[in-house]
Amino acid sequence: MTDTDPHVVTLEPVTAAVIRETVPMGELTAYFDRTFRLVMEVAAAQQVAVTGPPFAAYHGMPGQSVDVSGGFPTAGPIGPSDGVTAMTLPGGRAVQLVHAGSYDTLEESYGRLMTWMEHRGLERAPLMWETYLTEPTPDGDPADNRTLITWPIVD
Repeated sequence: MTDTDPHVVTLEPVTAAVIRETVPMGELTAYFDRTFRLVMEVAAAQQVAVTGPPFAAYHGMPGQSVDVSGGFPTAGPIGPSDGVTAMTLPGGRAVQLVHAGSYDTLEESYGRLMTWMEHRGLERAPLMWETYLTEPTPDGDPADNRTLITWPIVD
């Protein structure tokens, strides 16, 4: 389910600290738990401020595994440490929508976004990302999760 209709935005580049790995789809939750904790530790140790919620950038379409960079936007570049490196999320035109609900239903929102782009003749870039606007909790309702999906447009 989506909370918003797909819409075109213009983004500024964003500096981030990430861990990039190829991860089997069934191990993504463990990857995110480890990655988000470690990125926060390295950013704190280097006194680099985290400036927004966690995200996962996907380098191409997932299959049985996915090439993913998980991390946080930062106030400046981070030095490489413990697998954490700097990354820049690209600026330019992109299509965004907010997915409301469980991560298990994200595929529906991706389908809606891709169809919307195709109908408008917008070419999808190979990199897309999800920003996790709400933090899931063990006793929380997955229906309360909000995920911003961003897919850059090839101009």
